[in-house]
Amino acid sequence: MTVVSSLEDAVEFAENPEPRCPCVLLLDTSGSMNGPAIDALNAGLRSFKDELVKDTLAAKRVEVAVISFNNEVTLVQDFVTVDQFDPPTLNAGGMTHMGAAINRALDIISARKAQYRQNGVAYYRPWVFMITDGAPQGEPETLVEQAAQRIHTEENDKRVAFFAVGVENADMGRLASLVVRTPVKLTGLNFVEMFVWLSASMQRVSQSRVDEQVALPPPGWGTV
Repeated sequence: MTVVSSLEDAVEFAENPEPRCPCVLLLDTSGSMNGPAIDALNAGLRSFKDELVKDTLAAKRVEVAVISFNNEVTLVQDFVTVDQFDPPTLNAGGMTHMGAAINRALDIISARKAQYRQNGVAYYRPWVFMITDGAPQGEPETLVEQAAQRIHTEENDKRVAFFAVGVENADMGRLASLVVRTPVKLTGLNFVEMFVWLSASMQRVSQSRVDEQVALPPPGWGTV
């Protein structure tokens, strides 16, 4: 890590010493998401920000990062607290490099936790919230298997909570084979409702003690 970024981190954490609640939004922007699905996803991102920023404590504690994936895996937004989050407008096209995207999400979480530790900042178990309408496509199967293994290891060690949401034609069986928690099937294009639920869940977590188990509201926007 560069001296400059270490200094920036020190200033950031000095200005806001609250414990952090990191959440990576891992978003499928492959070609099959084009049209109403990507429009609804973008609207959902805006509602996520709008809901969370109403809660002054959550706005300081919840950190959001956004990774999109198609043929490319792109860090659209590195970790920022919700009050600094500017929801992106995503476009869709290409294939579904899901394995590479999962690895990238786990990598940025690991790096962010190192920054918290360096600066003496407490943190909650990070969340990854993956939304996809397909299955891994266009990348080596070994990469997908490696990503699935990492999810299982991180979940078992309580280092990450990884949630998968399937949209429309998602291969739910394939998703279930990758993750530990049962994937949720989104009802229609209920992205706004889903992100409102996510923001309510993040609020509950951010207002708990760092190692406390938190009961989440039922996901009325989808089916298990």
